[in-house]
Amino acid sequence: MAEESGKWVLMVTAQTPTNIAVIKYWGKRDETLILPVNDSISVTLDPDHLCTTTTVAVSPSFDHDRMWLNAKEISLSGGRFQNCLREIRNRACDFEDKQKGIKIEKKDWEKLHVHIASYNNFPTAAGLASSAAGFACLVFSLAKLMNLREDQSQLSAIARQGSGSACRSLFGGFVKWIMGKDEKGSDSLAVQLADEEHWNDLVIIIAVVSSRQKETSSTSGMRESVETSLLLQHRAKEVVPKRIVQMEEAIKNHDFSSFAQLACADSNQFHAVCLDTSPPIFYMNDTSHRIISYVEKWNRSEGSPQVAYTFDAGPNAVMIARNRKVATQLLQRLLFFFPPNSDTDLNSYVLGDKSILHDAGIEGMKDVEALPPPPEINTVPAQKYQGDVSYFICTRPGRGPVLLSDESKALLNPETGMPK
Repeated sequence: MAEESGKWVLMVTAQTPTNIAVIKYWGKRDETLILPVNDSISVTLDPDHLCTTTTVAVSPSFDHDRMWLNAKEISLSGGRFQNCLREIRNRACDFEDKQKGIKIEKKDWEKLHVHIASYNNFPTAAGLASSAAGFACLVFSLAKLMNLREDQSQLSAIARQGSGSACRSLFGGFVKWIMGKDEKGSDSLAVQLADEEHWNDLVIIIAVVSSRQKETSSTSGMRESVETSLLLQHRAKEVVPKRIVQMEEAIKNHDFSSFAQLACADSNQFHAVCLDTSPPIFYMNDTSHRIISYVEKWNRSEGSPQVAYTFDAGPNAVMIARNRKVATQLLQRLLFFFPPNSDTDLNSYVLGDKSILHDAGIEGMKDVEALPPPPEINTVPAQKYQGDVSYFICTRPGRGPVLLSDESKALLNPETGMPK
């Protein structure tokens, strides 16, 4: 290692997107290695709107591994963190920075402690795949720091051991997590089906119904489903393999009708598995069910799907509009049914790509109040549910992880390796 061993800090900052599964992963055949009972397919969301930023650092002056999440120190003793750290240290390679006089040999990485600071720009543990983005970012940034030679798919197999769906956040666009057959998990990894430019007509609107932590974590929910749900076994063996093939075709051919039908059916079946679990698990709530009902009515009235919906292990609705024009109509409908409270600033109620608000002709609260009821709703007057949605996020399919060279975006101080 470098001569003045206590004086240097080596640091890397990365940004990794979250993803939303359109063919769901639910259930593990191996809890420790996080090997799933079926393949899954996801869309990566634009990291400008939903991402994790992570800074990782090593220094001979650090006396133990430490981590801060959203500025609060958390324990790194959990098995999943340890699995990821061990796998990366095992694969670390020699590193030299002649300018800074730092030379680290492969064997030295075992002795060096890491500091990790991570920040999510969206609610943690609320069913928006925060652990997926978090573990993907942890693995990606540590791999860059420790000079790993593995490709993204090989890195995805490490991220998988932190959080299953994290493996899919190692790529942008449309991603498939192959369940694999090997007992040790060597072939359970993610591959990119198409990049984010492949189907860039799509617009995604997320209704954040509740940013509270969920009652049943995904980990314990999956375990209970595997142990008690007969529907889960049928889904994994009979239903998902066919859906995976059909979804790959739909993505390849920009076939939105098939894409929407498959995504909605798979989301509904995943929640049916949760209900088929003993005791039953309820991730969706009344607001979630209302959104499904509105989208289904609209799609039926148009004669072909305009919007797909999908719900992960939480009440938040992820709606995928077939194009920008449909997205503006979707946002108008959502704001009609779920207007912000009168004291809420519209700017803090619709986040992400705000240009959709402008395209929808909505500049302020007066425009929201003037929105007409959607033509497919024939109850008069149509009921509104003010306050049932915390906020909306407008986004699109996005790119995979990137390194951030701008030191001002680092979460650790480059001199001390402590949080800024």
